[in-house]
Amino acid sequence: MKRVLVLRPEPGATATVEKARALGLDAVAVPLFQVEAIDWEAPDAAAFDGLLMTSANAVRSGGEKLRSLRGLKAYAVGAATAEAARQAGFDVAATGDAGVERLLGSIEPDLKLLHLCGEDRRDPEDATHAITRLTVYRATPVENPDLAAAEGSIALIHSPRAGRRFAELAKTRAVRIAAISAAAAEAVGDGWKKIAIAEQPSDEALLALAARLCNNSDPK
Repeated sequence: MKRVLVLRPEPGATATVEKARALGLDAVAVPLFQVEAIDWEAPDAAAFDGLLMTSANAVRSGGEKLRSLRGLKAYAVGAATAEAARQAGFDVAATGDAGVERLLGSIEPDLKLLHLCGEDRRDPEDATHAITRLTVYRATPVENPDLAAAEGSIALIHSPRAGRRFAELAKTRAVRIAAISAAAAEAVGDGWKKIAIAEQPSDEALLALAARLCNNSDPK
């Protein structure tokens, strides 16, 4: 069975490995980045209609300063982000499983949203909402990640930044790429044994794609 490389930061890497192994995949975590909290100041919650959360890392990194924002409804991208928000005491008004644009398109227009986000991010396109971005964490490169087992593997690319770094570090192009989005696939570049894109930008869809690649089928 082909090995599946999970390149996202912890604790997401371990969570993805566990889900992959539950599907019978030979998965191993090789994080390319580590998440670090950034000092931040919580603004006046009364200035906003809700919180936009696109990563569980924002909730984990927010710390005690999140308390003053608990009166705001949370709009979360992904089940893991929504669950982290609930555990932090937030009322989750909506959860999107197909990217931030789809989530924003499903909620009331013109909301004033506070986006707790990472230093490296992709801003939503054509949003009708007034979005104020507040950086609460950064992902810094892990030095010398062990990619010795990359040859012949399937690499899960969870973000464009991970795609670019994997392309820089990999010693071989004999790798099948499973990308979470078209942007992630574009970032990893050309020359790989195969590049395929998940049907939806979710961990579950990405793992389903990896399973198909492991079975030597030809996903679209």
